[in-house]
Amino acid sequence: MSDYTRRSKDELARRVALDIHDGAIVNLGIGMPTLVANHIPADREVILQSENGILGMGPAPAPGLEDYDLINAGKQPVTLLPGGAFFHHADSFAMMRGGHIDICVLGAFQVSTTGDLANWSTGEPGSIPAVGGAMDLATGARQTWVMMDLLTKQGVSKVVQTCTYPLTGLACVKRIYTDLATLECSPEGLRLVDAVPGLTPEALQALIGLPLAH
Repeated sequence: MSDYTRRSKDELARRVALDIHDGAIVNLGIGMPTLVANHIPADREVILQSENGILGMGPAPAPGLEDYDLINAGKQPVTLLPGGAFFHHADSFAMMRGGHIDICVLGAFQVSTTGDLANWSTGEPGSIPAVGGAMDLATGARQTWVMMDLLTKQGVSKVVQTCTYPLTGLACVKRIYTDLATLECSPEGLRLVDAVPGLTPEALQALIGLPLAH
């Protein structure tokens, strides 16, 4: 029996949101990262950008108030904050590619110790690739963070020495936020930022199978 509890998806989203600085322009990837919008601290102004052409995106609407003409890149209904704007898809990608996004938060299949990212295909026969804007964001944003479960359903670490899946970007990930721990990627390898209560660095290192600095 383990004596630690994994972060729920909302707890993980809250942990990511705590590290977003005041005034940041942030793109949230499809899937789990969209939850971060619901946990931005009230004392910070964070401007959320969506690759389908929104700047100033707000949290998810209350049940019953959804407007399906106002959606994020994952086709989920969102809200628009005062001062928000809509624009052409091409302008959105110009923002992403032009270095105008401070932080992007993406999901991943694998992240290497040096920050290589694989998040668009497992490479398996018959799998449906899903590139989207991930390649543009991973290389265009000033910081790329990953938000994911640490282990696969089979109990294999998604943090690896070398990615075996097709790559999205090289040495682009700065931080990895998982249900068990927060890690930093560097040329020297992985550094432990924090772990859930009850999970020792030694136990975490055994789960990942790689050395951790802390």
